[in-house]
Order: sequence, then structure tokens, then C-alpha cells
Amino acid sequence: MLKRTRKLQNLQNGFLMSTTARWRIYIQITFIRIQIIIPRKYLVEKKTNIAKDIVDVTYPDFTKNYTTESYLRERAILTPTNAIVDEVNFHVLNLIPGITHSYLSQDSIDTETGNDDNDYESSFPIEYLNSINMPSIPKHYLKLKVEAIVILMRNLNQIMGLCNGTRMVLTKCLKNSVECQLLTGSHAGTKVLIPRIEMEPTDTHFPFVFNRIQFPLQICFTMTIKKSQGQSLQTVGLFLPRPAFSHGQLYVVISRVTSPDGLHILIEGDNGETCNFTANVVFDEVFYNLPVSV
Repeated sequence: MLKRTRKLQNLQNGFLMSTTARWRIYIQITFIRIQIIIPRKYLVEKKTNIAKDIVDVTYPDFTKNYTTESYLRERAILTPTNAIVDEVNFHVLNLIPGITHSYLSQDSIDTETGNDDNDYESSFPIEYLNSINMPSIPKHYLKLKVEAIVILMRNLNQIMGLCNGTRMVLTKCLKNSVECQLLTGSHAGTKVLIPRIEMEPTDTHFPFVFNRIQFPLQICFTMTIKKSQGQSLQTVGLFLPRPAFSHGQLYVVISRVTSPDGLHILIEGDNGETCNFTANVVFDEVFYNLPVSV
């Protein structure tokens, strides 16, 4: 056990390394309990509004370039939680001129799979169903704008490139469908119509089966670190108003960016000011089976 602990300490005193096809970025780590210090060249300093600051460095001259596909394709802001994602996306959406289109979902309970002795409809009114907000389904009140980046939340047609996690640009907002243009993949540039579909979250604590009919879309100028897996971006803004909370999330962020010059990190400390350190969550269990030299 002592040898394994020494092995872990040696790894922690080394470097956090992310390898891509053509380059390697090394960030030297100084461990302060579970915290790491980020080099100044990657840090973004808070100037006015912290959400505005990370948007300005990740999407420079946004109002001049928001209609350019290559500009939108190559950049994104990453952050740990959906609450922060919503805050930053709302800020960027307001920068786009034009009409905001609002789409309400149709929510219901599948009573056939429930207990017939319970009156679910009276126990869980429609107002409560509308208030349900889960990462796996779109919101009840969905706000969209033409030229906004959206991400697909379900597999619709894998042959056409319409897979969960596909990024698109909204080109038309219609009454019963929206038109989007694919940003990435072999079908980039293709325009498709996205309909409302019925979605059912699988992992819930509800005593009933919840159904929501809505466009399977989410605004995606900012996305969660988990959702970014599989993406390849030239410019990444990492926004950490609170530390990453899951194993390996910092590694995931760094491995998304294709050039070290494209990495920008904004960390907000407990005092509300920017700082240069954050937690790096690593489960100790991953080191248990490491070979130890005698």
C-alpha cells in the first residue's frame, strides 16, 4: 500500500498532459491538496460581467461573425453544470439580433404503466410537469433564434448525420418544425427539418412515466464538459465559477482543443474574483492496479 501511495504521489507531482494528433500541451501542476495551479497564459481575467468576459474571449467580435459558419464551428464554451450553461447561452442569444421564437412543450404522464389506484393527474398537475427540467430532455419553454447554434439531444437519422450531440445552426423557425444546417461531420452544410418528438427520460425518481413532446434541441454556444466529449474545437473557453466535480473533467476539456493557443480558462474564486487554481478530481481507485517497481 505504501508503494502504491508513493506511485500516486509521483504521478500527482508530474504533468497534466493532453495529446492530440499533432501536438501536446503540458500544464505544470502544483498540488495544494486537491487543487492545481493553471499557468497565467491560459487564464482569462474578470473585467466586468464574468459571463461576458468568457464570451468575449471565446467569441471575439461576435456581432460581426455570428453568421459565419467556420467561426461558429470551431469554438465553444465548456462548463461543468447545466445551470451555468443556461446562463451563458442566454447571454449570447441576446447578442443575436432578430425575433426570439418561443416553443412550449406538451407534457403528460403515461398512466397505463402506473398504479391505477392513484390519481396521478390530480397529484401532479400540468404546471408541475412543465416545471420539470432535466439534462436529458429539452426545456418546456424553449427559446430559439435564427443563426443560433443548437445541439441535437436525440438520434433522429444517423445516416444523415442527425445524431445525439450534433451541432447545427438554426436557419428557420416555423410553427411545427425548425430548419437547421449541420455544422460538422460529413453532412456539414446540409439543411434538415427538425420536428417535435416525444421524449421520455429514462433515469428519474418519479413514480410515473413522464413524456414531453418538444423539439429535441438545446442552445449550444455553451455546453457541459460531459456533452463536449467527441467534439474537436480550435477555440475552447473553460468557464469554472465552481470546480469540475467529476473524474477527469479537466482532461476532457483540454483534449477538446486542437491548439494550445485556443485554450482560455476563467476561474471564479470563492470571493467572486478570478483566480489561477481549481480542483482536479481524480478517483484514487484508478491508481490501485498500477504496476509498482520493487
